Amino acid sequence: MAKIAIVTDSIADIPEDLVRKFEIHVVPVWLNFKGKSFRDGVDISHQEVYRILRKDNEFPTASAPSVGDFLRVYTELSGEVEGIVSIHVSSKLSATYSAALAASQLVEDVPIRVVDSLTAALSQGFVVLEAARAVAEGCALDAVLQRVKEVLPKVNLFVTFDTLKYLHRSGRVPAVAALVGSLLKVNPIVYVEDGLVKLLEKPRTKARAVQRMAEIMWERIGARPAHIAVIHADVLDEAREFGKEIASRFNCVELIIAEFTPVMGAFTGPGSLGVAFWAEKGG
Repeated sequence: MAKIAIVTDSIADIPEDLVRKFEIHVVPVWLNFKGKSFRDGVDISHQEVYRILRKDNEFPTASAPSVGDFLRVYTELSGEVEGIVSIHVSSKLSATYSAALAASQLVEDVPIRVVDSLTAALSQGFVVLEAARAVAEGCALDAVLQRVKEVLPKVNLFVTFDTLKYLHRSGRVPAVAALVGSLLKVNPIVYVEDGLVKLLEKPRTKARAVQRMAEIMWERIGARPAHIAVIHADVLDEAREFGKEIASRFNCVELIIAEFTPVMGAFTGPGSLGVAFWAEKGG
């Protein structure tokens, strides 16, 4: 066990092999459907969520982990580590950060630093991974936090959708409401800025949306060494093809192909495709 523990929530979308490699502690968000609650990625799979979305008229909802959920994790870790860094989905999108902060204030045995990532999915995940790498390098608590602060402003997240109905129902992107009522068929690109999901562009086809995501990525990071993740909702072949294009165009020091966590899949809907990235200096 490392001297500093890294905790996050399941919205971070970090692949299981990396969770195990870096000993990251993931607190699942809850998915609620027909009176039952499921731990994200634990009690319900991606495939089950997409089956529900495609065949059922009732949409699942999500809820943040409770203060008790976090308190159990922090308490278990408190006797094993010298500090905890807990990094979470944007406080403007979920109550997860607030629950983690409240739980941290109930633990006196170990210093706990709770970080609002102001993002989601694997852009949040990249912040978590960088913190975990700092721990693996032997960094102390303050140095891990410094690494987090350096990466936070650099992470980006773009997502495009096959259908707008799931995104619209979430109510988290008001600009999408007008598109839903439009007769035009569009595959919008959304992004996260200042902790909120916003509309970036409105391409007419998914192919064009994917092309635009790559073009805007290049505008932002160019040939610098980059950490990039392609994230999908039940479209693995599309994700792999996009990953091949990215590998050929960008200076990837890390390239991840991952699936949206079940809760994120319920929010984006099947067919969604996204990319998270950040670039190092130089290159």
